[in-house]
Amino acid sequence: MTADDLHDRLDAAASAIQADVVAWRHRLHQHPELSNREERTAAFIAEQLRAFGVDEVIEQVAGHGVVGVLRGGQGGTRTIALRADIDALPVKEDSGVDFASTVVDENYPGGPFPVAHACGHDCHTAMLLGAAHVLTRVRESLGGTVLFVFQPAEEGPPIGEDGGAAAMLRSGVLDPFAPSMAFGMHVVPGPKGYVAVRTGPQYAASALVRITITGAQVHGSTPWMGVDPMPAAAAVIQAVGQLYRQVPATEPVTISIGHVEDVGRFNIIGERVCLYGTARVLSPTVMEDVQRRLTRTVEHTAQAYGCTGTAEFLQPVPAVVHDPAWVDAAMPSLRRVVGDRIGEIPPTLGYDDVSEFIDAYGGVYIMLGVQDVDLDSAGRPSPTPGGRGVAPNHSPKFYADDDTLQIGVRLHAHVAVDHLAGALAVSPPGA
Repeated sequence: MTADDLHDRLDAAASAIQADVVAWRHRLHQHPELSNREERTAAFIAEQLRAFGVDEVIEQVAGHGVVGVLRGGQGGTRTIALRADIDALPVKEDSGVDFASTVVDENYPGGPFPVAHACGHDCHTAMLLGAAHVLTRVRESLGGTVLFVFQPAEEGPPIGEDGGAAAMLRSGVLDPFAPSMAFGMHVVPGPKGYVAVRTGPQYAASALVRITITGAQVHGSTPWMGVDPMPAAAAVIQAVGQLYRQVPATEPVTISIGHVEDVGRFNIIGERVCLYGTARVLSPTVMEDVQRRLTRTVEHTAQAYGCTGTAEFLQPVPAVVHDPAWVDAAMPSLRRVVGDRIGEIPPTLGYDDVSEFIDAYGGVYIMLGVQDVDLDSAGRPSPTPGGRGVAPNHSPKFYADDDTLQIGVRLHAHVAVDHLAGALAVSPPGA
């Protein structure tokens, strides 16, 4: 069988399985689970992989991770790890689809929370399941091993819990297979079927920021008898906005405070206020600088109000950085699927812990457009006439067009086949 024949078989199999992929996506979308709680999602994934006939299904990896193993019939030493994230977000869905989530998690730390796949991980999971089905149909023609890596807790586990890509790597489950490449994709509010990828940094490095301001608890009627941490916390939030001015404009940085937690009530000045946020940068050196500056700001601002303050940087995630040679090697496979609907975009301050796999094995992580949008002259998404418009990831209104799922299945399958055949090779970092 020629390479062209095999590619044609992949496309035909992806077309034949499209209705099932859509059904899987809808089921996952209606039953979302938060990070480190993806028990039913993982069980569904494992059930499908076994039904497809993969050679091995490994469950409960770093919590609820699942790895399917498909060994090709042609031997070969290459192994590709195809990765999808499976967790959802604490977001109340307002997408308007008839399969919208109505799930509320009553027991999650800090909850209860409404839960929704507002970042498209249901699409990622369904597309990788589709690729697993397609590739098992051509296993006799594969010269190597395919790992279907379904990763939990990409959005970050609850504080104090382990999880995510780093935990999967630490588990050692992938070590015996020695992957020679990692590949994956993230759906984004770009034109349907449009692929974006860039050399160098594509996604930011990230850290979860926890700032603790401590005063002295007292009744609200006698504030002079205690030390109120709330004004200090408010001053820290304001000061965070000034940190951008201390970093060169050539270095993209964002520090966002997204959650405030205190231990008081309407008539009690509490002892402690905790601020939770995120720091995003593209350079590890800049991250170190930002952390030093933020720590100093917190400590000195709290002291000015008679309080103490600490800044902690938790759940660090490295940036997604592509070697130019990796992107060049992947281009023929990507173009075979999407034609000229591919381009390079500026780096984003979004993060994705797929970087752990890319750093370990080398590889490529692409963005796949799934919405009713075009690109304006500056390359920014803009609504198409009569379409649903731009709905960002993590928005309650985020949506993805089901028709794009088949493209994701084909991208996974083509990249896997080409890598195993030696037509798409990457060298691991440091090799």
